Amino acid sequence: MEIVKSKNGVPIRLTEQRWYHIIENHDDLAGYYDEVLSVVEEPDYIIKGYRDACIALKEMKENKFLAVVFKEVNREDGFIITAYFTSKIKLEKEVILWEKK
Repeated sequence: MEIVKSKNGVPIRLTEQRWYHIIENHDDLAGYYDEVLSVVEEPDYIIKGYRDACIALKEMKENKFLAVVFKEVNREDGFIITAYFTSKIKLEKEVILWEKK
């Protein structure tokens, strides 16, 4: 299990079981383990997700993002839910919680 810190300083964990679930459903992410973790620590944007989740985004190519969905349970604990590549994000339509300066 790996743990990284979110922009709020919350430890966010990625368990082996969760990683296998992610690459089972998004096989294009195999080989992107370190990148998934780094997106939580150093995103370009964090947008509001569904049910109090956050979505950390890193632009990989023009208009193509690596999105990592995570949840901060409290100040001491959080976890990664899933990750995927997407070109469907329209930032102007999202609630931006944090933006890289």
